[in-house]
Amino acid sequence: MKFLKIPAATITRLSLYTRALEVLIRDQVTVVSSKTLAELCGVNPAQIRKDLAYFGQFGVRGVGYYVKELIFDIKKILGLNKEWSLAIVGVGNLGCALVAHENFSKQGYRFVAAFDADPIKIGRKLVTGLVIHAPDKMSEVCREKGVEIGVICAPAQFAQDIANRLVEVPVRGILNFAPTQIQAPEGFKVENVDFSVKLDNLAYHLTAG
Repeated sequence: MKFLKIPAATITRLSLYTRALEVLIRDQVTVVSSKTLAELCGVNPAQIRKDLAYFGQFGVRGVGYYVKELIFDIKKILGLNKEWSLAIVGVGNLGCALVAHENFSKQGYRFVAAFDADPIKIGRKLVTGLVIHAPDKMSEVCREKGVEIGVICAPAQFAQDIANRLVEVPVRGILNFAPTQIQAPEGFKVENVDFSVKLDNLAYHLTAG
């Protein structure tokens, strides 16, 4: 299924819906209305119905959504019905925190490789058991481990070079935490996550408010 015409905000909200649905499953809720699900996700019921309508018909009129069925369908849409193999590049404080974060594995994201240019770190084992490799081993290790997504947590000045290496591996996509925009060939998916941009946005609203 191709999602080229689906708004990016819709994909983001689908991810939020899965988080709420997981809570409902934990609480042994079997059926949920669009109103209740909307309240849990901080949106309105019409938005949920519109987002889901891009992908087909879900739920039963007058009844609601069967929780387990809906989360199964949404995860299939998002590609979360399989396990994704990730490599972390840059094993500083942020990189270590991401590798150890249990929510990644719960969502099907598994770090299988780690890289860092610091000679002191190379060969060291992380708490998860991953061995940190030198960057010149990236192609070899990523191919061996079947890495599909590269996660960049290195300083900004090294991010583009790392991205170029990952493209050559090749991985299928990059999640970039370095505070810079990286370039990749057409058709290669990159998601940039810059915490400072989010903080700037928050600061503006706090000031304007």
